[in-house]
Amino acid sequence: MNPADVIDALELPPGARVDRRVPKTLLVEHGAPTAADKRRINEGIEAVQWVATLKPNTIGVPAVRDEVREYLEIAVLSVALRAEAKVERLAELIHRAVPYPVFLTVTEGTRLTLSLVHKRWSQGEAGVTVLDGEPMAAMLMESEQGGTLSSFYEALSLAHQPRADLYRLYQGWIDTLLALLAARVTGIYALAASPDQAATRREALRECARLDAEIARLRTIAAKEKQMSRQVALNLELKRAEAARTAVHARL
Repeated sequence: MNPADVIDALELPPGARVDRRVPKTLLVEHGAPTAADKRRINEGIEAVQWVATLKPNTIGVPAVRDEVREYLEIAVLSVALRAEAKVERLAELIHRAVPYPVFLTVTEGTRLTLSLVHKRWSQGEAGVTVLDGEPMAAMLMESEQGGTLSSFYEALSLAHQPRADLYRLYQGWIDTLLALLAARVTGIYALAASPDQAATRREALRECARLDAEIARLRTIAAKEKQMSRQVALNLELKRAEAARTAVHARL
């Protein structure tokens, strides 16, 4: 997968493009709280490209300023990692290092991951921004070439996002990524009809992942169990977990 395909799908105006390399030292200074994280950045990141800056004067979408957050711009970054780098942790560190929300593509070998997360003011330190929740991330896979991925790319277009302000615009991209993750379970790509439905879908995806792990665990234990009574008990647990997953699936 090529990050350029994702960037092209955004259909950004030429005036928003920056296309400038970012020194890793900036990430080390602003996004590495520990010595181990500094080492991860220095050893794991090959290159950081600042692709575009989305501001009111470049895309015609108003900024947001309130007691919770300040979105003056959205940064579009493309990062190339070295082999076997920790994608999730490095993506989180990059989000932390930039004071604005980041539309982030991360490439490691043939793997391409898209990561987004809101920012808000820190409650304990004035003027400092922190992550507002966990990053929403998904690896884009060649096997999805076709209907689902095509629908996702089409939905990414800036022209298809909410334009009330930069917060809602960025949330629109989070919702497109959420729809992709849901489609991997349901087989159907469909954007949430409302913020409440999007929140329900996100929680359902978390619950699906938890139940999938529990079902796999129970199956592994049951396959090794020799005692008949214990096998029966495990099978009952497995059926309950599978029924719960079916119920969660309906919320997607």
